[in-house]
Amino acid sequence: MNEIIDIYCERTGPGLLAEPLNFLTNAAFLLAAFLAWRLARREQVVGWESLLLIGLMASIGIGSALFHSFATLWAMLADTLPILFFQIVFVNVYGRRVMGLCCWRNSALLALFLVMVAGVGMLPQEWLNGSISYAPALLFIAGLSLYHLASGKRKPYALLAATGLFSVSLTFRSVDMAVCSMLPVGVHFFWHLLNAGVLYLALHGLFANMQKREQI
Repeated sequence: MNEIIDIYCERTGPGLLAEPLNFLTNAAFLLAAFLAWRLARREQVVGWESLLLIGLMASIGIGSALFHSFATLWAMLADTLPILFFQIVFVNVYGRRVMGLCCWRNSALLALFLVMVAGVGMLPQEWLNGSISYAPALLFIAGLSLYHLASGKRKPYALLAATGLFSVSLTFRSVDMAVCSMLPVGVHFFWHLLNAGVLYLALHGLFANMQKREQI
């Protein structure tokens, strides 16, 4: 559990400060979470679903910061699990509150996503420097963005912009180790900066279209 995991260009050895850029840029997730909370208040959708998503967004930044500090298995789980949970909750809430799916249809949508995640999990995880694991998320956000645009939702381009930005951030994540000889610090930190924008845009499209206003 405490063996050092060295899978990023910036890390050159053990130590809490071995990945300063990869550590510091996780603050972008905390900023995005704060802006998403302000957005939820403006759209009058502050409730358990929106707060859960905002909390998970903040947890992504905290978990990633832990992983880029300690680089151990437990820290990797602290990094990856909030990302997976955010995706699951987002698909579930979007299906119910924006698409208006009934319980079984929404369950089928979520099951499709989980099957895709499990299927990709059986592929060699070193493909694309590990970015292959995010293929289901990219495909789903792309599909939802087309639905969002075609159905005339408010903020029609929010999810489309999130899809485009996610594609760019995945590219940076995928080439991180390949550019070490040219750029010793790597480019993984761009993954953090851009993905904070991806999550904010995704919540922007969601919060603007929740069918029932929720209050706490």
